[in-house]
Amino acid sequence: MTTVVPTSDEDPALSVFRFVSNLSWADAGPEVAEPQVTRLCLEAEEFIALGKWLELANLIVPSAEVIFSKVPEKDIESIFTIICNLVTKTENPDEATEIVKVIIPEKPIQPQIEKPAVRLKIWMNLYNLLESPHSRFYVYNKALELAVVGKVTEYIIPSFKKIDSFLKDWKIGIPDQRKLFLTISNILKDNKSTAKDSFKFLTNYLATFNGEDAHVLEKAKEGAVRAIVEFVKALDIYQCDLLDLPAVGQLEKDAEYSSLYQLLKIFLTQRLDAYLNYHSANSTLLKSYGLVHEESVAKMRLLSLVDLSSDGSAQISYELIKDTLQINDDEVELWVVKAITAKLIVCKIDQMNQVVIVSHHTDRVFSQHQWQTLRTKLVTWRGNIANVISTIQANKITEDGSQAAQGLVVR
Repeated sequence: MTTVVPTSDEDPALSVFRFVSNLSWADAGPEVAEPQVTRLCLEAEEFIALGKWLELANLIVPSAEVIFSKVPEKDIESIFTIICNLVTKTENPDEATEIVKVIIPEKPIQPQIEKPAVRLKIWMNLYNLLESPHSRFYVYNKALELAVVGKVTEYIIPSFKKIDSFLKDWKIGIPDQRKLFLTISNILKDNKSTAKDSFKFLTNYLATFNGEDAHVLEKAKEGAVRAIVEFVKALDIYQCDLLDLPAVGQLEKDAEYSSLYQLLKIFLTQRLDAYLNYHSANSTLLKSYGLVHEESVAKMRLLSLVDLSSDGSAQISYELIKDTLQINDDEVELWVVKAITAKLIVCKIDQMNQVVIVSHHTDRVFSQHQWQTLRTKLVTWRGNIANVISTIQANKITEDGSQAAQGLVVR
């Protein structure tokens, strides 16, 4: 079936309404359908003439639902492009918001909704037509809901890269940010390729509880537990600031989760031997969270190697690495290469002297101490650059003076 394209000066919205009305009444037969369609189109014409765009939307949208089962996808998009354009007709922001809620109702989206991928594309096109930050956030929030219920999250995941700029536009409060971050994290967690992004949004969610009282923090407990488990389990995440978050800190003295909090501290501040002792006493607990001992040992070996690099000495002996990581002599270089591949350290391997010379390492946590260290380095670099510039300028003045003197001698 092909969409009817108006060839006269008839308003596109009226042409669309005429088309969808004919579809809606088609099963009633021409004797019933024709007078009904005529009556409805006259009503729509009146709304257009009077500029009653909300009333027109209320008339068109319910009838347009039929096209999802009877019209090709390309034509559905064309029809809804015209319907969505109604939000640009009104100069009243509140009316535009109400039109949006006619197109995308506030009621929960049902699992049996037709063509969710097409609807998602339509809704994102509507998003781009809107000027109101409030309306934009409403549409995006419903789009997230549609993506989850309709199982088409792959179409909205690319937009997550723009969340920071979206937040600047929307200017939403903490409760809305909290819900948004958790929803996005939940969407991403089931996809291995986006596990790191899921953890990032989960951390952002927990950070929204900073400054809250104990009663509110209680609501973050489930998310805090999940964050610890995901960090320990992830084989490509070696740094986080979970220990700085009150939402996570509340678990330290929690009767049920204090042991899990201790596990996090081991992974962020201690070495392999501490983890092995912990595992001996808590192996059942670790299994209950789906943590694989062998994978945890591998991660702790890499983190222990990073910890050796942060001790202040630029050289680490093979012997110390072997003892700390509890490995054989012939495995030392293998684990150093693994750490380099994971971008945890930058180093040179001196086989002759049996040492690893580390020039840079990644900190497991980035707290106030790390910021202060970075600040000190930046101040030093700034001073060094200033000295270089001063030296260059002094040399230039000396050189210019010499050239001027030579010029006088020639004259």
